[in-house]
Amino acid sequence: MTASATTATTATPFSAKSDDFATYSTARNWINDQWCDPVAASSTQDVLNPRFGKSIAQVRLGSSADVDRAAKAGEAAVGAWSKWPIRDRAHVMYRLRELMVANLEELSWLLSHENGKIFSEAKAEVEKGIECVEYGCSLPNLAAGGQLEVSRGVACEVTFEALGVVAGITPFNFPMMVPLWMLPQALVGGNAFILKPSERVPLSTMRLAELLKQAGLPTGVFSIVQGGRDVVEALCDHPSIKALGFVGSTKVAKLVYARASAEGKRALCLGGAKNHLIVVPDADVELTTENVVASFTGCAGQRCMAASVLLAVGDVHHIVDGVRARAAKITPGKDLGPVSSQAARDRISGYIDAAERAGATILLDGRRANAVAGGYWIGPTIIDNVTTEMSVAHEEIFGPVLSIIRVPTLERAIEIENASPYGNASSIYTSSGDIARRVIASVEAGMCGVNIGVPVPREPFGFGGWNDSCFGHGNMTGWDGYRFWTRQRKITSKWALQHDRNWMS
Repeated sequence: MTASATTATTATPFSAKSDDFATYSTARNWINDQWCDPVAASSTQDVLNPRFGKSIAQVRLGSSADVDRAAKAGEAAVGAWSKWPIRDRAHVMYRLRELMVANLEELSWLLSHENGKIFSEAKAEVEKGIECVEYGCSLPNLAAGGQLEVSRGVACEVTFEALGVVAGITPFNFPMMVPLWMLPQALVGGNAFILKPSERVPLSTMRLAELLKQAGLPTGVFSIVQGGRDVVEALCDHPSIKALGFVGSTKVAKLVYARASAEGKRALCLGGAKNHLIVVPDADVELTTENVVASFTGCAGQRCMAASVLLAVGDVHHIVDGVRARAAKITPGKDLGPVSSQAARDRISGYIDAAERAGATILLDGRRANAVAGGYWIGPTIIDNVTTEMSVAHEEIFGPVLSIIRVPTLERAIEIENASPYGNASSIYTSSGDIARRVIASVEAGMCGVNIGVPVPREPFGFGGWNDSCFGHGNMTGWDGYRFWTRQRKITSKWALQHDRNWMS
């Protein structure tokens, strides 16, 4: 195929209104407001619906030549776009927000079909994406640079200027939300943006591209380049790309951060997690059992904020029993979606097998779940009597699996939490404010919860972990995100000769 090969200017609307199997348009590159095939001959990959294990679409994978084409489109557009008043740029976000609300059902069903999560979870993801767009709408008020008369007749002020062409690389588990962690701040900041979505879930962002066009975003300001490792490396290397955001595994986050930084780019790369929930005997039973189950089973455990290890302090058998009883009522296919692939299912089952061989107790076994033939199913699984040496205790599983480590004291629980190389999230379940404060002040985690198992910050608070969960400075969302995608200009001005003198005269 050549760069001149294009399809229709719009993708087919997704008409499915249920879990019944449906197909969708082929995913291509979006450059200069057109769907186009890769510049050079390329491979094609199936996009699988994990509920059925069947292809619902295909994606045509690009290369460095497509990154170059998108970068040139961005360079051609960003000069004029960055000169728009910030309020006018934010108005595009206002219109995008209204379009997303109007198309909420369609976006949610499309996301559910390509990712596999149940409809209610898919809808919640789109709604969270809308919240991120709403934060972008607020930036003209937040980004008003301060001005101060620092000396008689001398004023200093700060403005936030666009970097130019920037890029984001996003994962399979939140196809709509994670791109919207980046786009509002980057676009309202006056940049052109190139998105490389996961090749496993490229469909939701197709609709996002078209909604941005409908919202009035100028041609060339937003591009999508489909692809795998070659495209990621090209985004890291391209001299016109000034900043790069990444969300994915820690292994890849380290590589992307190192490569992009070596090219002089700003880079902020979020990695994996091994989140610990600490439960003490005075925890509220009903609140804790409901919350822990929601934390480790939500989105089939395929989120960096999911509970992975429950550190049971002292006599909390009654709470563990409640967690098991509640999790046992979850019905795969109805209350729980599939995991992303057969490889993921096999890997998760392998972790459970290994823990069982090592002497752990399988309180609840999801290995035989099979809600829909051909799908990639793992039911809620609880593994008790786990020791710190077992792989389930310290490796990221990324599935609906909760490992329970029994500990005698709160101090030992904190010690185990802090021994993890990750630092994404940690939670404490207690009725004591003193215990909550002690834990939050002691754990090595960038996001902490008190009686909340998925302590995701809401806008305007930023999302970001510590240690091996984050490479780069600051948070991906919120005010840190805006500062990441912009650069500060400091202006010092004097308009009249002053008769009194100091070192600034």
